[in-house]
Amino acid sequence: MKTTSRRGILLAAGWVIIFFLLAPSLIVFPISLTDTSYLGLPEHGLSLQHWHTVVTNRVWRGGFMQSLVIALSASAVATAAGTLCAIGCWRLSSRFGEFVRVLMLAPLIVPQIVYALGLYRFYASLHLLDTYAGVIAAHAAIGLPFVVLTVSAALVNFDVRLERAARNLGATPMQSLRRVLIPNIKAGIISGAVFAFIASWDELIIVLFIASRKIRTLPRAIWSGVNESLDPAIAAVAVILIIVTVLVLSISLLSGRRQTARNPN
Repeated sequence: MKTTSRRGILLAAGWVIIFFLLAPSLIVFPISLTDTSYLGLPEHGLSLQHWHTVVTNRVWRGGFMQSLVIALSASAVATAAGTLCAIGCWRLSSRFGEFVRVLMLAPLIVPQIVYALGLYRFYASLHLLDTYAGVIAAHAAIGLPFVVLTVSAALVNFDVRLERAARNLGATPMQSLRRVLIPNIKAGIISGAVFAFIASWDELIIVLFIASRKIRTLPRAIWSGVNESLDPAIAAVAVILIIVTVLVLSISLLSGRRQTARNPN
């Protein structure tokens, strides 16, 4: 009886914590359907007027496309660079490899506002302020640690005898990398790409520092909307951000399950 009651208490406490964490995010769903002209819950019924505003407004549509292009580009760069870095450190298996791996985690260790300040001064001398190349490079840098971590974790479970067998059968280093190593760590690569995408998709501070009028991502558009007016359309945009994030995470989870099903050991 005591064990059962303890489990019940732990389960209840777990659900309370989950609700506490999710409630601030879930509240934007009914707010996005409000029939009022201000940020608030529906008073007389549900309305899609603010969703219509998001769909028809050029600023919101432009922000969505810019965020999508930047996030996809940054995640692609971070995935390629992070995967190669993780594989290189794994092959070295030395103190230098560990040092490089720790160095790649710097964007997670340094406060983002400090990183943004440094980027602003650095980009000013390179004339990269308010450019897509500059924002993509900055977002790729903050997504790189996630790729290094997930790929490094996948490499721990990789059987090096598979690669040795491929080399003994005449495969070149590039062939063994492409046909043996990468397929076996694909789940880690996809997970890293997903986290890199989300890091770019939701990023605000860096964009505020290094971009101005030309680049207006969805998070920045929300920031400007909050400062200028409390339009309920902001809640609809927030819902879009949440839905895209959940969909991308679902892809990562499905990929991980398929990889586990194919390689149960």
